[in-house]
Amino acid sequence: MITAGRGRLVALAAVAVGATVALAGCASGDPLDGGSTGDASGETLVVGSQDYYSNEIIAEIYAQALEANGFTVELQPRIGQREVYMPEIESGAIDVFPEYTGNLLQYYVPDTTATTSDDVYAELETSLPEGLRVLDQAPATDQDSYNVTKEFSDANRVTSLADLASVTTPLTLGGNSELATRPYGPDGLKEVYGVDVEFTPIEDSGGPLTLKALQDDQVQIVNIFSANPAIASSDLVTLEDPEGLFLASNVVPVVSDKVTDEAAEIINTVSAALTAEDLVALNALSVDEQQSSEQIATDWLAEKSLF
Repeated sequence: MITAGRGRLVALAAVAVGATVALAGCASGDPLDGGSTGDASGETLVVGSQDYYSNEIIAEIYAQALEANGFTVELQPRIGQREVYMPEIESGAIDVFPEYTGNLLQYYVPDTTATTSDDVYAELETSLPEGLRVLDQAPATDQDSYNVTKEFSDANRVTSLADLASVTTPLTLGGNSELATRPYGPDGLKEVYGVDVEFTPIEDSGGPLTLKALQDDQVQIVNIFSANPAIASSDLVTLEDPEGLFLASNVVPVVSDKVTDEAAEIINTVSAALTAEDLVALNALSVDEQQSSEQIATDWLAEKSLF
């Protein structure tokens, strides 16, 4: 059962009669040109997000774009991690969910050999259960990455995951508890790079607790998503991954059969505008300025002239 976050159930078509959504460069007849009549069936589209601020921002963006075009949307933010929310998506309880191509593919195909963005997306399209599909992937990426302090990098001459094999002191990896069993977790480091690590669970998705553990040398390596602004602000070194332990992970919406072609076109247009640089900047507004996901999404859509 999904626990409602804000419990928002909004139909902007009823609230903002005459409001238009102007896509820069849109041809007339596009559903984002303000002429859309919205969801003719009257069905509510449930938009969910991970328990991760960046994912919640993207879900807000999708929800607000749909709402502005007359669709009735229920937003269910911060549901949990993949093991929790995927059964809800598969059951049809959630209709739109921002996902990440590489991690989602490994969820369904743990032994995949795809690594590049295009190959991962192509295999993902054919790997989802019946009733689900992915829409267009965004240019934005937010993939797992292993990071160390600059001090550790300099002292041990480590700039890539391969270099970790030459470190003689014990290594401990920190990250969310599910990392322990992910293909790119401790077993993956051992198999691909010959690196032995202990593992310490830190349950804040690369947040302040993770950074403190790294800076205090309680752990020497941490898993932080690549769009996290703390990588730059904390002067961390993201270790290169020459053997492709991590799959390319572009932002991609997973949707149910309730998502019509019209709704899909709205989401695809928004995804096309979301760049990797945008996502880092949006995340910084959340982390550094403590802005709400709702406000961040509203301002970004306006900045991009998406409504």
